[in-house]
Amino acid sequence: MQSIQDLIAQIDGLFHARSVAVVGVPRGMKTGRVFLTALLDQGYSGKIYPINPLAKEIDGLKTYQRLADIPDPVDLAIVLVPHQKTLDVIRQCVAKGVKGAVLFTAGFKETGTKEGAALEASLVRVARAGGMRLIGPNGMGLYCPKTGLAFFPQVSRDPGSVGIISHSGSLTNILGMIAGQKGIRFSKVISSGNECDLTAADFLTYLCNDPDTDLIGAYIEGIKKAPYFFDALRQAALKKPVIMWKVGLTSEGARASASHTGAMASAPNIWQGVLQQTGVIPVVGFEALVDALMGFSMLPSNPGNRMAIISGPGGLAVSAAEACGREKIRLADLLPETRTELARLISDPGTSLLNPIDVSLSAHFDLDIFFQSVRIVAADTGVSAIIVIGCGLSPETNKIYAEGLIRAYRDCKKPILAVKIPGFDLKYAEQLCRGGIPFFDSAERAVHTYALAVRYRNWLKKQY
Repeated sequence: MQSIQDLIAQIDGLFHARSVAVVGVPRGMKTGRVFLTALLDQGYSGKIYPINPLAKEIDGLKTYQRLADIPDPVDLAIVLVPHQKTLDVIRQCVAKGVKGAVLFTAGFKETGTKEGAALEASLVRVARAGGMRLIGPNGMGLYCPKTGLAFFPQVSRDPGSVGIISHSGSLTNILGMIAGQKGIRFSKVISSGNECDLTAADFLTYLCNDPDTDLIGAYIEGIKKAPYFFDALRQAALKKPVIMWKVGLTSEGARASASHTGAMASAPNIWQGVLQQTGVIPVVGFEALVDALMGFSMLPSNPGNRMAIISGPGGLAVSAAEACGREKIRLADLLPETRTELARLISDPGTSLLNPIDVSLSAHFDLDIFFQSVRIVAADTGVSAIIVIGCGLSPETNKIYAEGLIRAYRDCKKPILAVKIPGFDLKYAEQLCRGGIPFFDSAERAVHTYALAVRYRNWLKKQY
């Protein structure tokens, strides 16, 4: 049986591949071309070997007819040929000493046919006999900004500490393109597809032990080797947050995932038991996944449970307070000296020094009211975090608002969650995220994300 250390070393070797062969890369702008374009766009520093028997050069790179024709060692192969030809390519990979292969091609077990399942089993048998690992089939493979590996063009080049495991390739592509706007930076991303060989549990084990990864996100359709997955999930959650969007919990979702990656369904009651025992952080939907990845990337590892709300619009302040009640987040009781300081700053009719703190419309004309309110409230020892609902009234003042809020955050060192008001220019939302302030489309989403962090902290404390 393979040791955890050997598994980690194998996967790490693929993320740090010194050479990549793109087998079956098309000359024209067809689907498979994105892999070569992505490597070039990302600035991959290793050697790239396109393989196409009908071309001499693609994108300025010399092409080869077969893997055997490449004069140097190849660490990783990206296989784009039709499924009928994949077995021959894997045999070539084994003969060449390739360490691992990404199987982008579909048409295997997920088709539900005996022929597809048999072909997939043959791929695994040949690969394992040759000491190589497979990612996929029907997956995009690996993305690592630090080493320049990528499976889609125009994804973020900035390395970070967020690791992703996904059964959906498209979801990883989208995450890679929007991550920078949300202040999310990736360490390693895996699109694992059908998981004929390496599974989500293997990648959980790897990311759990990866020093570059502090936070793990996952989109999971089905689970293979359930006891192993359960153990890998719990071990990972004990070391770092694991945010998971699990689908296939309804009959409709189960049918869709079965046709997508051949995934087996999970009973909802069993999954609830898994959540309670492993400490995984559950989310539902793409927006919730992005919110959680963004929030956990910026929130402290030990968040407190006393929230202050500073808002220009009174109605949104009330909705934020209501959300805190639903999510069992306490509204902080402000100290008398805090209210005294706020009273010197906020005195117009319609304002409130209670929590929520209603700074009224006046603050949108005098943005310093927002910034000074944040500093005053952050100095209160009874406040753990602050939700700020506000904006400027023009593109120019929105810029001032974002810059001022970032300065206040850096001064006070307490987490700030910014909430959108319609009309706020989203390029300044990106500025807030890059400045360490997560930006949410609603107070409800901000509070829910913060509550997830508090619940994970509470679960973790009970384990030790």
